[in-house]
Amino acid sequence: MKLPFVLAKRFVAGETFDESIPKAKYLNQKNLALTLDLLGENVTDKKTADETVDAYIELLHGIHKHGLVSSISIKLTMMGLDIDTQYCKENLFKLLDVAQEHNQFVNIDMEGSDYTQITIDIFKEAFAKYGQSVGTVIQAMLHRTKDDIEELAKLGANIRLVKGAYKEPDHVALQNMSDIREAFKDYAKVLLEHTECPRFGTHDDELVNWLREYTAAKNISKDQFEYQMLYGLREETMVDLTKLGYKTRVYVPFGTDWFPYFTRRLMERKENIWFVLSTMVKK
Repeated sequence: MKLPFVLAKRFVAGETFDESIPKAKYLNQKNLALTLDLLGENVTDKKTADETVDAYIELLHGIHKHGLVSSISIKLTMMGLDIDTQYCKENLFKLLDVAQEHNQFVNIDMEGSDYTQITIDIFKEAFAKYGQSVGTVIQAMLHRTKDDIEELAKLGANIRLVKGAYKEPDHVALQNMSDIREAFKDYAKVLLEHTECPRFGTHDDELVNWLREYTAAKNISKDQFEYQMLYGLREETMVDLTKLGYKTRVYVPFGTDWFPYFTRRLMERKENIWFVLSTMVKK
């Protein structure tokens, strides 16, 4: 049985790009930049992967047509990574060619830890060819991240740092939130020192405030890094940060394959579960 989309509407802008356009324009009007993402993962047939690439190319055209201030985010498993690595790279580079024609940025999202190494390997190939037109995501919670951050920072890569939303075992990732926060801060310092404009995805007040205090103490300009938050969460905070002069961006997902993303959002905060339960009983 397919669950009704009303359950996910706080976190997902629509089931189609057309449905998401009014929300995107509303956020742009508040001077918030966007990252639009077609939801989905773990495609196992080439027909679906090809259709996904075509859909992302249409999304790039749509962003241009509607004058949206937005980049896009993709998952490599939607590009066919589970089918064949070379095929996935060809699909990614096809998309990046179109993105460069539109002077557009593409973020390669990070998936579970089983995909971390191959995602970084493909990103480095893409970065060597497309430069700052492409970026990727690094999860602070993973034990391996210390080495990954140092390597990517030396390259001057475009990195989005997050705590991490996937359930991982002890030997792979930190489990204690205070430890994850401290790791996030350590990696943020490296990115702020060695990369052009690092992006920090967090709703955590401790980290939001720490970034403000640390960058002010180090005389790092407000336009030298970017706060990023998810659609449906902390909109007022983002507006306030924008008014204070910080760069801000809202990650705006859409699509019919919303359930895995929706589930991860529920697991992050108990308040999100209460929101969904209250929505179910409203008329």
